[in-house]
Amino acid sequence: MSIREKWEETERLILSPYAALSSATKGRKCPEPPCAIRTEYQRDRDRIIHCKAFRRLKHKTQVFLAPEGDHFRTRLTHTLEVAQISRTVARALRLNEDLTEAIALGHDLGHTPFGHAGEEALNKVFSEGFKHNVQSLRVVEKLEQSKGLNLTWEVRDGILNHTGPDLPATLEGQIVKIADRVAYINHDIDDALRGGIITEGDLPRDCLEILGYRHRDRINTMVNDLIASSQGKAIITMSPEVKEATDKLRSYLFEHVYIGSLAKAEEAKAKRLVQDLFHFYCNHPESLPEEYRTKEDAGLERLVCDYIAGMTDNYATAQYTKLFIPRGFKVL
Repeated sequence: MSIREKWEETERLILSPYAALSSATKGRKCPEPPCAIRTEYQRDRDRIIHCKAFRRLKHKTQVFLAPEGDHFRTRLTHTLEVAQISRTVARALRLNEDLTEAIALGHDLGHTPFGHAGEEALNKVFSEGFKHNVQSLRVVEKLEQSKGLNLTWEVRDGILNHTGPDLPATLEGQIVKIADRVAYINHDIDDALRGGIITEGDLPRDCLEILGYRHRDRINTMVNDLIASSQGKAIITMSPEVKEATDKLRSYLFEHVYIGSLAKAEEAKAKRLVQDLFHFYCNHPESLPEEYRTKEDAGLERLVCDYIAGMTDNYATAQYTKLFIPRGFKVL
């Protein structure tokens, strides 16, 4: 037996009946010979980590635009926190940790510069509408390595449905869907406290009494409840009490951090920047990089969205400066 086959046998022996076995994957769009060492989901995880879109996440906004400080989350650190929480839950429930990790690492690959502000900006000007989960799927299917990463069906399904009304088809994908929320609720509170946007005393006390008064305690409560409530079930869920407290804490963040707070003071500028870039490239397609001008699978607006969504905050700002900010005349 190869090392991969031994791993597949181990999965069959130890994983839950509800787990997605790597040996039973629905496969890839383009069939490939199996790896002698890694399972299919391990290969997917590795492809995501090594792709350019993953590396760019370190310079994309999570919530705070260009914060002064090294400890505020970026889209990459958010992704890593989601992956950690997801792996913990998957292991405790004896689900496929490799599949869970691959979905978590890939779920935000299509996110725009400037976080959800950039997403909202593109959604308003792109005639087909723009959603970062759909773009994440497009990144792994079409954009990376010119023809996509050719990931398994289960990973692509989890990436697409990590947000929105539809549940992922696997429990591993469902874990990521909830872990994403657990991660951003808690780290956004942490960042908002660090940035002076809110104070500990501002947080709804009834939520803290259930979830905990410290960052680590709240995550611990949510994760343990998620595990306990999902044991032996064909769905991933929280208990009603913890889910209600979690949802209320999320609503508090929308009211006091995500909308109208000092943390969002520069968002209007970021949206204008993104939309100005969109209109410029639609009117001047010759200014797009060659790799976008030569694609034949989509219309111009779609390709412009691909280019802008792939930008980091700094690159988008640099392109805007180059295109719209006048420079002084240089005397030779």
